[in-house]
Amino acid sequence: MKRSPARAGLAGLTGIALLALTACAGGDPLSEEADAGGADSGSAVVIGSADFSESQLLATIYSLALQDAGVEVEEKFNIGSREVYIAAVQDGSIDLVPDYSGALLKYLDTESTASSTEDVIAELEETLPEDLTMLEASDAQDKDVLAVTQETAAKYDLETISDLEPVAGEISLGGPPEWKTRVNGVVGLKEVYGLEFKEFVSLDAGGPLTMTALTSGQVQAGDIFSTDPGIAENDLVSLEDDKSLFAAENILPIVRTDTVDDTITTTLNEVSAALTTEDLIEMNGRAGTGEALADIAEDWLTDAGLR
Repeated sequence: MKRSPARAGLAGLTGIALLALTACAGGDPLSEEADAGGADSGSAVVIGSADFSESQLLATIYSLALQDAGVEVEEKFNIGSREVYIAAVQDGSIDLVPDYSGALLKYLDTESTASSTEDVIAELEETLPEDLTMLEASDAQDKDVLAVTQETAAKYDLETISDLEPVAGEISLGGPPEWKTRVNGVVGLKEVYGLEFKEFVSLDAGGPLTMTALTSGQVQAGDIFSTDPGIAENDLVSLEDDKSLFAAENILPIVRTDTVDDTITTTLNEVSAALTTEDLIEMNGRAGTGEALADIAEDWLTDAGLR
């Protein structure tokens, strides 16, 4: 369990992010008992997630593992982007959420150039605000990759992201709406690689909208998650991030500091130790067929010897 000093500037985002809560997909998951304060007030530990399937799957795994350990939990999944769910942990609307190390670091410190797992975790230890605690990071990673079809790769002779520089003006880029203003998104692609695309099309966070737009030709390059089985299924080309814009993305639980206890720490650290990238790819494949996330999570916990 690691705690770190606050980074100036994050608090200012909280008020802005909370204004977006009512815009989250599926309604406002924080509207009921939003000020319950989680474990702080003796109530259930409230587990949140981002608004994409893998985050909800990880949150389900956390939820079931904690219930098996005797912890009372409440689930408030599908909250929204990092800008919203980190603010929700800080204000006590939720108590914990799964996150990704590199993207979280870029959110907290847009100037960070850390890339390796070791460097990213070390900087997070220094950057994470005091009211947030990160538990042990998993070896499992899910990174952003810039993907193109085989046809696009052949047409423009693309192997690396740098290869896009002379042709980006002919190409439409697809990704989640927040990518337009993120350093590990459109901003970084311009600043680090010098890429100015013909247009940016707001789609979803590495989900079916982006995959469909990419494979149908609506966009020629798209932000896809590295654990998406659709990359292999659709024979896509993941362009090499030759300037290390996209940092290591080890999965780790982020917990409100005054919620942390030995049971939560031990239980979730065991989950992190057992989880692998290959597990994520397999589970995402099952989720893509419409299988219930709870069933997938139960099977994984059983196979991992955690229940």
